Amino acid sequence: MLDRHLPYFIAAILAFNIQLAYAVPAQETCHPASKQEITALFDRWNTTLGTGNSDTVTNNYADDAVLLPTLSNQPRTTHAEIKSYFNEFLAKHPHGTILSRNVVVQCNTAYDVGTYKFDLVDKGQKKTVAARYSFIYTYKNGKWLIAHHHSSLMPEGDKTKTN
Repeated sequence: MLDRHLPYFIAAILAFNIQLAYAVPAQETCHPASKQEITALFDRWNTTLGTGNSDTVTNNYADDAVLLPTLSNQPRTTHAEIKSYFNEFLAKHPHGTILSRNVVVQCNTAYDVGTYKFDLVDKGQKKTVAARYSFIYTYKNGKWLIAHHHSSLMPEGDKTKTN
């Protein structure tokens, strides 16, 4: 009699194990990072701006990243859209400088939020543009990548200039 019910018994055990696998989430392994490592990610990104290569800059972003750029009203949600933005932005030869920041490091996620300025050339004129920023980084496939990047012009203009 056991021989006849054995296939059903095995199927029940397999079904239970499959259900258990979906019911209990896998434990995430946290990648340790210091605040200094996270602040260095801006430097990495800023250095790639200096290459003038939009592919190199875009490689800093996760595949599912969102870019809400300073100089465009269009949210960028694909690598192609992010690259397109940087094709235009890199033509201005931007170089960023952090003015103030707050960094928080969590399990495989980090936030770098603050203010920065960009020195750039727009229509042959050197300009400095002050903006607020937020970078949210995620640790994926052995690398810290930008998951979300939001940048917006300072609503009261550049208060860092002296008269």
